[in-house]
Amino acid sequence: MTTKEEKNYTKININWYPGHMEKTKREITKLLPIIDIVYELIDARIPFSSKIVDIDNLIKNKIKILIMTKKDLCDLSITNKWAKYYENKGYKVLLLNLNNNIDYKKIIDLTNEVVKDINYKRSLKGLKPKEIKCLVIGIPNVGKSTLINKMAGKKVANVGNKPGITKVNSWLKTKYNILVLDTPGILWPKFSSDEIALNLACTSAIKNEVLPVDEVAIYILNLLNKYYPRILKERYNLDDFDETNIEYAYDIIGKKIGAITKGNIIDYEKVSNTIINDLKNEYIKGITLDRGV
Repeated sequence: MTTKEEKNYTKININWYPGHMEKTKREITKLLPIIDIVYELIDARIPFSSKIVDIDNLIKNKIKILIMTKKDLCDLSITNKWAKYYENKGYKVLLLNLNNNIDYKKIIDLTNEVVKDINYKRSLKGLKPKEIKCLVIGIPNVGKSTLINKMAGKKVANVGNKPGITKVNSWLKTKYNILVLDTPGILWPKFSSDEIALNLACTSAIKNEVLPVDEVAIYILNLLNKYYPRILKERYNLDDFDETNIEYAYDIIGKKIGAITKGNIIDYEKVSNTIINDLKNEYIKGITLDRGV
């Protein structure tokens, strides 16, 4: 099965690739021989755009669990199709809300299941169950640190709703006989399409400076207009609008949020920042941006 996203790439190149990401990849390659299992995290709102493009080349044939985070923020009717899509490709998939104290334990249960053979062979030799070494990997702002803190039962990794919080690889103990390697978010130097770049910007996986804020905000508005008109109406008092007349939409939203300067002029920059921050701060939820499954 080929998704729409896998076709007709425009091969755009954004010159922003941070050096620490390439360093992280090199360090992971060195540590790979001692890794037992890989937790690959992707954002349930952008289940295609947030998947590291060369992940299989990086982690080779290691056991892997694909964890789709932010279940509470996505459109389940679409994201469940993506979960099925990855399952059909042979992935072990979990769709979770990591802030749910019950949900994340599904990761522990599945981990114990997939490493059963390792510990069975150890038991035959009279050895105790192995402390499982897990690599936690994913793009920025996908929930890696949140997961690790849940597993540890305390704050051992920094959490923030912006990319670049974790800067170095670090081993962290958990309360489940699992040792996790927390890694900085990884992206890639060339985004395959404008849509992927915009999806990453919308969900704060890349910094605001990478793409123009008005371009990102207009992308969000158009997506809401096309797929989620109810949210558009409830949040901004905006009905269906002609996408060729984005100024009309900005005028309505500007009046709604009070983004008006002297002379009764709409502050378009404030409108753009408000739209982006509404998604970032989870005021806009129940949406999935990747539609092509």
